[in-house]
Amino acid sequence: MQLQIIRNKLSLFGVRMPGTPGLGAGKVVTVLTQSPNDHAPSKGGWRRERERPSLSEVFGSIRTRPTGSFWNKLVAFLGPGYLVAVGYMDPGNWATSLAGGSKFGYALLTVALLSNLMAILLQALCARLGIGAGRDLAQACRDAFPRPVAYPLWIMAEIAICATDLAEVIGTAIGLNLLFGVPLEIGVLITALDVFLILWLQNLGFRWIEALIVTLLGVIALCFGIQIAMANPDWAAVIKGFAPTTQVVTNPDMLYLALGILGATVMPHNLYLHSGVVQTRAFGSSVPEKREAIKLATVDSTIALMFALLINASILILAAATFNKAGKTDVAELEQVHSFLEPLLGSAIAPTLFGIALLCCGLNSTVTATLSGQIVMEGFLDIRLRPWLRRLITRLIAVVPAMIVTLFYGASGTAQLLVLSQVILSLQLPFAVIPLVKFTSDRAKMGALVAPRWLTGLAWTMAALIIVLNVKLIADSVRAYLL
Repeated sequence: MQLQIIRNKLSLFGVRMPGTPGLGAGKVVTVLTQSPNDHAPSKGGWRRERERPSLSEVFGSIRTRPTGSFWNKLVAFLGPGYLVAVGYMDPGNWATSLAGGSKFGYALLTVALLSNLMAILLQALCARLGIGAGRDLAQACRDAFPRPVAYPLWIMAEIAICATDLAEVIGTAIGLNLLFGVPLEIGVLITALDVFLILWLQNLGFRWIEALIVTLLGVIALCFGIQIAMANPDWAAVIKGFAPTTQVVTNPDMLYLALGILGATVMPHNLYLHSGVVQTRAFGSSVPEKREAIKLATVDSTIALMFALLINASILILAAATFNKAGKTDVAELEQVHSFLEPLLGSAIAPTLFGIALLCCGLNSTVTATLSGQIVMEGFLDIRLRPWLRRLITRLIAVVPAMIVTLFYGASGTAQLLVLSQVILSLQLPFAVIPLVKFTSDRAKMGALVAPRWLTGLAWTMAALIIVLNVKLIADSVRAYLL
């Protein structure tokens, strides 16, 4: 009886003993050198203690290397950044980048670059919060704020998750339709199967989820590399496109798409996701160990996000070099892109590559969005549900509205919904960014791992910029409606 109790407690932390169901003969048993409480500081500046770790079933399940060269240590930390990078190149991002490239050419490349730099900074703060405070962003909000503040933040986070999932569900369904002729309605339902894919891979180990993500990212990069070579863009104009322009602020249409790109790049759900998945590493409990873990996790996310910028820029460049150049300035629907690529590039393989990249991107995004939904729901509400039920609820939050839009409005409706979902994400972004910056700049909560003042200053400036741009967007929309 006592042995069974021990097994049950160890399974909570991702450890299996011989004789435990799921552990076959000949498999190696890995015993963690730390408990979930090792990452959590004393109550300090928090209103309540952390009750359990983020993603408890995989918490601290990946061993790190306390000694050796920097690069050897980094290898153990590579992975969470690529899960985060997926959110910066999801189907919603495709919709806004394609619309921006076709309508304004290379001009919005500067927005993609700025958004990526903002993302690098914010994700660095997420890693600092998860490692330094031992809490993901959802748990931190629950433990720091009274319920009248925490619950509205939870609702805002769920809205952001829903908008994210909508884009990803629709993108995956469109990819299945373009490649295999699967009706959009059936494709939306198929996306719900990712729940079981995650459970299966997570049972094998969290590294398997990371391996799947990285493999699909490699396929996406290869597909776009070939398409860019076919499009033969004006590289001088590409370089010029990365330079800032005042048109982004003065032109309402450009500002709308710019905020869509911003919302699709710096996504609220990624802030929750990164602060949780970074804790899958068993990095130790001392301040020096945590400080080194923060550095390695930041390098991981920075490398991954530069890769995401490469993909995002490729999407926009492809649209500018094909559609904008040909005078097709109103291309926003993914089906349009698929049908136009062959005649414009003169190759039958181009639309197939586009469809493969879209499907891979959608599959990747649904996996990470489901994990984000789990972190948000568990962190804010501290509920205890079976993993499959938890993830199924998260998936249904997106599947149901996507199905409704698909049934009543078809492909054109889904395209408009894709762009709108990204603008919604931009509007929701401050409700995640402000708490994140507030927590990581609070010495009472972070202790010796508090964010440096220069980093906090940049983060607050970024938050203010996001708020100002959102206010201007709302004002322009109201003015246009009244006129």
